[in-house]
Amino acid sequence: MTDIRVVPYDALLPHSAALRSVYADAFCAPPWNEDEERADAFLARLGSDVRRPGFTAALAFDGPDIVGFATAWATPTPFPVDRCHPQAAAGLGPSRTEEWLCGAREIDELAVRSTVHGTGIAAGLLRAVTEDAPDGRAWLLTSLKSPRAMAFYRRQGWTQATHPSPDGHGIAVFLGPRHPARALAVQPL
Repeated sequence: MTDIRVVPYDALLPHSAALRSVYADAFCAPPWNEDEERADAFLARLGSDVRRPGFTAALAFDGPDIVGFATAWATPTPFPVDRCHPQAAAGLGPSRTEEWLCGAREIDELAVRSTVHGTGIAAGLLRAVTEDAPDGRAWLLTSLKSPRAMAFYRRQGWTQATHPSPDGHGIAVFLGPRHPARALAVQPL
């Protein structure tokens, strides 16, 4: 039986090798096709991410083995300009970006081993890092190149708030099931 635990940042780093392994299993395969260097970069980034305000993480254990993880933190104000944040801001516009995302719980990574796909572990990890989000305000972004990820978030009750062209490129912002702005998100025709 899988055990999902929210862990403090100081309990996360001793599991670095296992986290890197899960990350590589999840993201080096299609449709993400990341290389091993990206898994190394994730691990290097994790060392500073744990110091972000509002950082939280959850680990999924199958016996002693880690089979999944999720990390999240509070999105700062002003809205970040690194990684995919500019695409998210462009899709929402300045006022919605600030109102809907700044100060909300931002899900950064959600990864599970391929051997546990379809078992509910990813859903449990997502709930674990969002259940105490302030006022239910949780959000994430994901790539359009994974229809499976997009469908997963919809099944979990997340609302797609940006709708880039469906050419397989770009990112989509999703608002959590209890996010107060989800009813305001424009849905595609």
